[in-house]
Amino acid sequence: MTTMPDTPEPDDDDLSPLLSEPFARAWAAPAPGLPARLGERLGQRLAQSLKAEQGMVTVRRRSSPADALAVGAQQRWLYRAPADRTARPGEPRAASVIELQAGARLALPAGGVREFLVVRGSAEVDGESLGLRDFLLLPAGSAPELASADGAHVFVREADGAGAERTLVRDREAGWPEFAPGIRRRVLWTAGGEAALLYRTDPGASVPVHSHGHDEECLMVQGELFLDDVLLQQGDYQLAPAGTGHRITETDTGVIIYAHGDLDLQFT
Repeated sequence: MTTMPDTPEPDDDDLSPLLSEPFARAWAAPAPGLPARLGERLGQRLAQSLKAEQGMVTVRRRSSPADALAVGAQQRWLYRAPADRTARPGEPRAASVIELQAGARLALPAGGVREFLVVRGSAEVDGESLGLRDFLLLPAGSAPELASADGAHVFVREADGAGAERTLVRDREAGWPEFAPGIRRRVLWTAGGEAALLYRTDPGASVPVHSHGHDEECLMVQGELFLDDVLLQQGDYQLAPAGTGHRITETDTGVIIYAHGDLDLQFT
């Protein structure tokens, strides 16, 4: 005879002790040595968090819509810059992930400077066979073709600019130079203080408070990361405009992150 686990009673509530005394009193009375009531302090923290997030763009992969481009190819938009204003320093024209099913083929129109990073599977981009975390930069005016024999997800970033040269960085050849305790960094491309980067960190690693001289984009390739009070998971993306900053940048799991922004972080 199989014994089934006990079914909780409908009125069981593991949170009920937290809603009774002495915890409930903390919401109504100041705690010794701390300003204001607990409810007020939490409200202040929430207000600070919302203020810090103003202007930042956060896109969750699980909730981002996909547009069909061709048979077996779709595009998940992460960011599209408004056309009615001057671009900020380092702001992309657009960022997206193109998802290719096995055997799919897609031709892109001529555009600006484009960066391609394979975040799943393998693909052929403009004649180059790219594997996981391989990076390709194409100068403005290129009209590349994308294809995948087995299926792939390819991050594509497009920006204005001139003078960029074709750049290929293969994951297996690039290595992970030390950047800070528990953090390694790979510079994929750089010009004028702006850079495309891959960061690889150990569990528990963190970055001090810093500000952004260029727009800072973060795409989660692997793991989970807190940017202030926002938890980014694999496939999530955040753009922090130039002039903003982050108080908290830390990971419990360890991460691999694609970042586009300042070559030298501006610690404050």
